[in-house]
Amino acid sequence: MNNYNPPAKSLRPMMLLGLFITAAMFGTAMYMQHVMYLDPCPLCIVTRVIVLILAVLFLSALILNPAAWGRRVFGALFTLSSLSAVIVSSRHSWLQHFPPSSEGSCGPGLNYWMDNLPTSEVIQNVFKGTAECSAVSWTLFGLSIPEWSLLVFLGFLFFSLRLLFKGR
Repeated sequence: MNNYNPPAKSLRPMMLLGLFITAAMFGTAMYMQHVMYLDPCPLCIVTRVIVLILAVLFLSALILNPAAWGRRVFGALFTLSSLSAVIVSSRHSWLQHFPPSSEGSCGPGLNYWMDNLPTSEVIQNVFKGTAECSAVSWTLFGLSIPEWSLLVFLGFLFFSLRLLFKGR
């Protein structure tokens, strides 16, 4: 009986690809904000934070190149981050298709909320959505920014689940 387990392949190529994708996403967001003058809504800012978290995870896994249990730990961290991103992007896409009934005012920005409201109320306000979150300011092939982000995050989620359960 042969109990030989071949060594696991390196995760570095996949981590480098993930790091490149997250860097491209963040770079595109900065370009759209500072060159195209598309101001981010509160959900866009939350998405950016999650993209940065994913980038740090990809960079850490690239440097550490974990084996066995470390891959599962990173798989769990990637799964939590990717699932969070899928939830935020889904909510944002839903708000764009079914905007909240409001008088059209955007209200105070996220900075005002963070400075003057408790954290629980800030989170409620962000996910409740505002008029600015429901505005579609840019599309490519008929998909808005949150819809494109959702597709990328779903890819990250599938990758992370495979890493979590297969470990290879």
